[in-house]
Amino acid sequence: MWYLWSKSSGDGKVEVLGRRPVAGRVPLFSRASSQDSSSLSSFQFLLPEAQDTSQTAVQGWEGSSPLFRMANRGPSYGLSREVQQKIEKQYDPDLEQILIQWITTQCRKGVSQPQPGRENFQNWLKDGTVLCELINSLYPEGQAPVKKIQASTMAFKQMEQISQFLQAAERYGINTTDIFQTVDLWEGKNMACVQRTLMNLGGLAVARDDGLFSGDPNWFPKKSKENPRNFSDNQLQEGKNVIGLQMGTNRGASQAGMTGYGMPRQIL
Repeated sequence: MWYLWSKSSGDGKVEVLGRRPVAGRVPLFSRASSQDSSSLSSFQFLLPEAQDTSQTAVQGWEGSSPLFRMANRGPSYGLSREVQQKIEKQYDPDLEQILIQWITTQCRKGVSQPQPGRENFQNWLKDGTVLCELINSLYPEGQAPVKKIQASTMAFKQMEQISQFLQAAERYGINTTDIFQTVDLWEGKNMACVQRTLMNLGGLAVARDDGLFSGDPNWFPKKSKENPRNFSDNQLQEGKNVIGLQMGTNRGASQAGMTGYGMPRQIL
């Protein structure tokens, strides 16, 4: 891996000032904190297979070039691995097929179906475009919460669209405790939580009954509905005359006919 220091030029390109090989795992980008920080714009790390840096400019600034690669979280071990395995066991393959069928029916824009499997389901939703199309389909035309949906291979763009879906889902009525975190989907750490969020979203769409839901309502559990009680003033006044149970009662079981404590029982 090569360590490059560079500066930005006026036409948006990056001029390579120097390089040297480095070993070990290093971050992709870090801001310069010493020397000429006004001209030294960034530290960059070049992959070993791309060692030809004879060119004077590097295309694809900010990670869009194939020369740059983002580091992912490594595997977990010990207690962390046990916890992760318990989380993965909560994933429901049958529920996955129901959600795929609902999303493809709801979006109505030629959304392709993924292959079965947790990883395929994650990759299908990972860039956030399908989720944004889903939440937009639950709003009337012209009131879509996500104005711009764009497929991208850049990590921060994908996570930004996932975040837009989560914010729109919360405004739609999903409880904060029922919403997954961006990392749960993007890194695949808790796909069961992603399923629960989508199930709550579908159930809420059915309960709204505004004509925007598409699919079978029986796919989702029914939401409880409000059942208000309206009492007249006379009924409320009569309720004040009722003696509460905290005051005691003369009804129900009592000690009538029982012998006192310590006295013999007469069997004759």
